[in-house]
Amino acid sequence: MANNLSQEKRNRQNDTRRLRNKAIKSELRTRERAALEAAETGDAEATAEALRLAQRRIDRAAAKGVLHPNNAARRNARLASRVRALLG
Repeated sequence: MANNLSQEKRNRQNDTRRLRNKAIKSELRTRERAALEAAETGDAEATAEALRLAQRRIDRAAAKGVLHPNNAARRNARLASRVRALLG
């Protein structure tokens, strides 16, 4: 329980940021899954577009501070590697 106004404001800010971060991370998982599913179908053009969108969202999350830059780089590399493996 907050004892002063500044802590009440900090709690409100934390709640707002938590919800924003949760939405961004959820979208990241959705985009990554879409890229992998596109790769499984074998459609190179759709896969390239889905991969581009997923990597763009990952980079944007890192820019906003939702992900650490190294975490974003690792996710991008692993996603690209998995897509390449699925496309053969």
